[in-house]
This record gives sequence, structure tokens and C-alpha cells, in this order.
Amino acid sequence: MMDIHQILKQLPHRYPILLVDRVVALEKGKSIRALKNVTINEPFFTGHFPHRPVMPGVLILEAMAQAAALLSFATQGVTPDDKTVYYFAGIDGARFKRPVEPGDQLVMDVTLERAKAGIYKFKGVARVNEEVACEAELMCTMRRID
Repeated sequence: MMDIHQILKQLPHRYPILLVDRVVALEKGKSIRALKNVTINEPFFTGHFPHRPVMPGVLILEAMAQAAALLSFATQGVTPDDKTVYYFAGIDGARFKRPVEPGDQLVMDVTLERAKAGIYKFKGVARVNEEVACEAELMCTMRRID
């Protein structure tokens, strides 16, 4: 549905913070399924933790927010420019159910729950091998910058 080249045109993020590798399903105004292939080469693994590498939970949430941004842009039919930033506005009910380790593929399912006054609310679930790794409600907003 979207390869890395298309994702790079939509998201301003770049290495090492770009956390979506592919979009495999997208229904405008409803949902997105995106993938993050987790490798031992990720820069955070050298310090988190050297004896047992684990993807930080905040980065799992960030990956889901990036997927949510892709859903928002597709829903609105826009491609953001250098004057547009997509910010986190809130995170509720975040729960971490299993660690995400090198070699895992993080499958993120994000659904749009509501959009009102420029604030978008999503439900995100990230899984590894069908096991829930993280779930949360995410709120995001798009802002113009000068």
C-alpha cells in the first residue's frame, strides 16, 4: 500500500526517528496497518539495554503516532510541507504487554476514533506475532509553523 519511498514523502521524520517501514493497509477516515522491522542496528539498543536489548516503550508509541499521521494525511488528502508539523497532543491508557526485541516485526493497527477542532483521537495497538506489545489512545494535532 505504501513503501518507504512514499512514507518519506509524507513524514518529515528521518533516521534514526523514522519508525514506519511500510503501510500494508489503509482505509481513509478509518484505519491503518503499518510495519516496523526492528533490527539490532537500531541506535537505542546500545543503551537500552546492552545485556538484553528492548525497544523503548516511548518509541513504540511514537511509531504508532507516525502511523496515525499517515492515516490523517491520507484521510485529508494532503501531503504536508516544511511548514506543517504533526504533534502529539496526548496519550491515554498506554499499556505495555510484552517487550519488543531485535528481530521482531512490530505490526501497528491504528483506528481513527474521532476528529474535532483539529484534534485527532486514535486507538493504537502494536503487536508482535499476534501478541499485543502495546496499546494506547493517542491524540494528535497538525500545526502550521513559520
